[in-house]
Formats: sequence, structure tokens, C-alpha cells
Amino acid sequence: MSAELITELVKRYSPSEQESDAVRYLVDWMTKNGFEASVDTVGNAVGWRGAPDAPYTLMLLGHIDTVRGEIPVRVEDGILYGRGSVDAKGPLCAFAAAAAQAVIPEGWRVIVAGAVEEEVTSSKGARHIAKTYTPDLCIIGEPSSADRITLGYKGRLIVEYTYTRTVSHTAHPEPSAGAMGVEFWKSVQDWAAHENENHERYFDQIMPTLQSINTSSDGFNEAVTMMVGFRLPPRQGPEEVVAAVSRFAAPNSELRAYGAEKAFQSDKNTPLVRNMLAAIRAQGERPGFVYKTGTSDMNIVGAVWGCPIIAYGPGDSRLDHTPNEHLSLAEYEQAVAVLRHFIEHLSY
Repeated sequence: MSAELITELVKRYSPSEQESDAVRYLVDWMTKNGFEASVDTVGNAVGWRGAPDAPYTLMLLGHIDTVRGEIPVRVEDGILYGRGSVDAKGPLCAFAAAAAQAVIPEGWRVIVAGAVEEEVTSSKGARHIAKTYTPDLCIIGEPSSADRITLGYKGRLIVEYTYTRTVSHTAHPEPSAGAMGVEFWKSVQDWAAHENENHERYFDQIMPTLQSINTSSDGFNEAVTMMVGFRLPPRQGPEEVVAAVSRFAAPNSELRAYGAEKAFQSDKNTPLVRNMLAAIRAQGERPGFVYKTGTSDMNIVGAVWGCPIIAYGPGDSRLDHTPNEHLSLAEYEQAVAVLRHFIEHLSY
């Protein structure tokens, strides 16, 4: 049952803002497998089991959109190839399959949500869910491998830097617009290196990336436009980074910041973590912990809800967004078993 679910959902190509076919399929599947399910007002797939007025709620929040780039879907030697198999339809389908198979404990309601637009800066689905529900426990659907729990995600910031100057003869000593862009980037790198001193873990470091740089000229003015992305540790907020890098901007330049998300780190000592560790051990595995350098919907809902929260799901996150994205169906079934055990032994 669960292998068919993930194979069929991966077949429904659903890049951000084009998720409706996949959402409809998941809602129909949940309806046929014991859920009350519907498409909410922003396009999320939402299904629930258990009494609607139960005193406790477990939120299993995955995302149903993918990055662009369709990969032919096939199964070879127990491996499912296709866009979204790892990031993150695998975790989302594991949520739905486990919740469908589990006996929901008395006093609990289990919600499975497939959020839209996680892979773009709008995060429309998660922002709507954050305002609509107040769960007692939450698991975010992201690949960690079936025997590991993710406890934190770094923050994010994107800075667009544009510098424009009057064209001058190349024999003149003034630096070109392109050279000024390079100078800005070097200053950002030097600043980040200084800030990262004595912070050896990648999760604790500021990680700038030059995503693009383009120069242009109309014969009268020349310009450089750069896109710089930052992955941020819990100690560094987006506002602080904007203030710091603004000092390196040349006069008459423009700096626009967007896509800001603060890092989020969960507490390891919670009933949620302890029960997930027990569920992993029940499948004969030795559990471990992960801290991710990317972002997820944990960044969106974690601070709003203030409840115990982790991320979990089958798959190797190094395959996220790659042309070779694939997932072991055996590992997927193992994650379903872990989640089913966790749900059936819920406590708070």
C-alpha cells in the first residue's frame, strides 16, 4: 500500500506553485484510507485521524512541492527514481502511510499535511498552517535517513547587490563596476571568516555563497548585479547580517534583502525525541542526531508553535535537488514502521 502511494505521488510532477494534481491525489488517497481529508484554502493537502476534539494533536507536516527538473520515474532493484522521491515526498508519504496503518491512541488527533511552496521563499503552505493549528507535537517531513532525527536548521538570507557607475575609458584608473562587485564579495567573505573564528561546526558558521554575478552596460552607464545567499547559525539573525554587509556597499549602490528566515534548534530532552528514539530502536536500528545547514518548514512553524518539534524522514539529503534523486523503498518502509510505532505509543 505505502510503496504504491509514494510511487504514484512521485509520478505527479509538482514543482512549486504547480502542486494541484499531486495535492488532489494525496487527498483522495487519504480519504480512501481512513482520513478525513481536504484541500485547504491555500492549496495544502490536509488529512486527519482521531477525534476532532481530542485534547492532544500531533502534526506531521511535510511538503508536496519540489524543485524544478522532471526526472523519469522508475523503480529498479528496489530503488525509486524521480523528482521529490527524497525531497520530500518520501517523508510525506511515510507520514500518510504510517498514520493510515496506526491505531490512533485515545486522546490524540493526528494531522498529516502536505504543504505547498516550501521550495520557494513564499512558504505559503507552512505559513497558513502555522496560523491555523496549534499542535502539541510536530514532526517535519524532511530526509534524515530512517535512523536519524534532525534537531535544527540554519537560517537563510538572500542579498541582491547592485552597483552602477558612469562608463569611463578602460585606460582610466577607476575600478569597473565588475571590479567593485568583486570587492564587495571579498569583503563579505572576509567578514564571514572573521565571524566564524572559534566556531568549528558548520551548523554554527555563517556560510555565504555567490549565487550569481552579472555586468551590463548601455554605453553610458555600467552596472554589476550580484546575488549573495547566506546560511545563518542560531547566533546570527538576518537583520544583523544585513547591517554588517551594508557597510561594504559602495556609495550609490543598492542592497535589497529578502527570503529571511531565522535558524531554529530544537531541544533534545523532550518526550517527542525520547519516543522517536525508542521507535527507531524498536526497528533494530541505532538512532542518531542531525543538524542541517539548509532550511525547512521547521524555521516557519517552530517559533510560532513553541511545541516540541523535530524533522524526520527516509532518504539521503545529499540527493536533494540533484538529477539522480532516488530513494530506497526498503528504507522508506522502515521509516513507515518507525512512525507507526511512534504514533501508537504517543505520550505527552
